[in-house]
Amino acid sequence: MFEYFTKSIIPIIVVLIITYGMFKGKKVYEWFIEGAKEGLQVCLNIFPYLLAMIVAVHIFRESKLLDMLNNLIAPTAGVIGLPKEVIPLVLIKPLSGSGAMGILTDILNTYGPDTAIGLIASVIMGTTETIFYTITVYFGAVQIKKIRHTLWASIFAELTAIILAIFLVGTLILK
Repeated sequence: MFEYFTKSIIPIIVVLIITYGMFKGKKVYEWFIEGAKEGLQVCLNIFPYLLAMIVAVHIFRESKLLDMLNNLIAPTAGVIGLPKEVIPLVLIKPLSGSGAMGILTDILNTYGPDTAIGLIASVIMGTTETIFYTITVYFGAVQIKKIRHTLWASIFAELTAIILAIFLVGTLILK
């Protein structure tokens, strides 16, 4: 019974909205069409920014720049306890959620989900954001050019999440 209800919740909400609009004498269908037009316009506005971000991430991965950065950052990351194997996830996650998901899958398949590497990678994946993707797509869609404070706040939050992931996995879960 509960499973049927959970599968039916969205159609129920749609029917309730339509019924409410009809009883209030509103033009529900016209509003729906107008909303669909606006949604399509938003998609068209976001597309160039999204395409640019996808191309940039692809170039970053295919040019082996990710491997070079990994080797460059590894000594510093080791100081705070970040395993070298997780560095690619830390570098890709701010750019691409799907790219980060691919890297997380590789990490979990290689090292296992219950290892320190797998746990740290999982916590980082769940607590960090696709900073540059979000800023590029959403700020670009509404033509916001000044992103300085948003960018620094996002980077600080990202670093905090990474450090806390290392700390929490190292002290609370693995002990």
